[in-house]
Amino acid sequence: MSSLTLGFIPLTDCAPLAVAEAKGFFAGEGLEVTLSREASWATIRDKVTVGALDAAHMLAPMALAATAGAGGPVAPMIAPLALAVNGAGVTLSNRLSQALPASAQSLQEIAAALAAFIDQRRAGGEPPLTFAVVFPYSMHNYALRYWLAEAGVDLDRDVRLVVTPPPRMVEQLRTGQVDGVCVGAPWNTVATRGGLGRVALRTSQFWPAGPDKVLGAGAEFAQDDRLPPLLRALVRAQAWCDVAEHRDELASLLAQPDYVGAPAEAIAPALGDELIFHRDGAGVPRLEHARWFLAQMRRWNQIGAELNADALIARVYRPDLALAALKATGLGPDALTPPGPLFDGKAFDAG
Repeated sequence: MSSLTLGFIPLTDCAPLAVAEAKGFFAGEGLEVTLSREASWATIRDKVTVGALDAAHMLAPMALAATAGAGGPVAPMIAPLALAVNGAGVTLSNRLSQALPASAQSLQEIAAALAAFIDQRRAGGEPPLTFAVVFPYSMHNYALRYWLAEAGVDLDRDVRLVVTPPPRMVEQLRTGQVDGVCVGAPWNTVATRGGLGRVALRTSQFWPAGPDKVLGAGAEFAQDDRLPPLLRALVRAQAWCDVAEHRDELASLLAQPDYVGAPAEAIAPALGDELIFHRDGAGVPRLEHARWFLAQMRRWNQIGAELNADALIARVYRPDLALAALKATGLGPDALTPPGPLFDGKAFDAG
């Protein structure tokens, strides 16, 4: 047996790792895997960088950012598999939700109402609203920024963004430290079931089948003999996760303290149409997604314009490795559908 240590954050989309362990998919590929539950995305990045983790459940832009040296030293990484699409959302506190008109229902209407409320607060000399995101290099950060900016909100002046590990966001809503959060499942559902707020946006509305998580590893792992069996095991686990008849069992598995540690009733709602692990090519890291992420990094001054985006993407996003695993397991898609537009109808790569 070959040994591996994989990191993850307690979120519903760590499911492929949990299932591969619990259902014997790792063992079936001759792998002895230790899953390491980590406290934050920064910890995941740093442990992969120094080799304390062989690979990890990662935010979809993280490997790109690390390889570009955004926010720290250059740490070359690869993303050989996408783990899930969609699954995140924005929850507004009760206080903020109640300040917005009930007639605001669409993403555009809610964002416009937020923009008007923010203008009103600024005119009255009140401090900016505070929103929590999980990491600077995340779909969560970019979706929240894009959504508010489309309504005319100045992200540098009008709101305060803070980074908070996903499981701690519910407590921040409860104590009033933040006015809203953008976080992955199940924590929006935990918050709303606890009467702490209202979900205003789901990333499946913002960008249907939009990227969220990948498997990330150091660049040298691309040549590691353990990578192909690891990908095969995870592909099989992803396919298992998408079977409707498995959803109750999957929710109960993830509810265990070693994995997500939230009530199964809060985990189950995202399983199905909201959070997709395998079908429609969800496991393939899409170069188009990487281009959009880099466009957002440039837009928000996280990377410089001089960066060679195509060269970076080619090094980091490795659909060839995912497709090889899908072919080897007989689980590959017949074809890959190009990414569709965002909620505003603009092409996916619009900066």
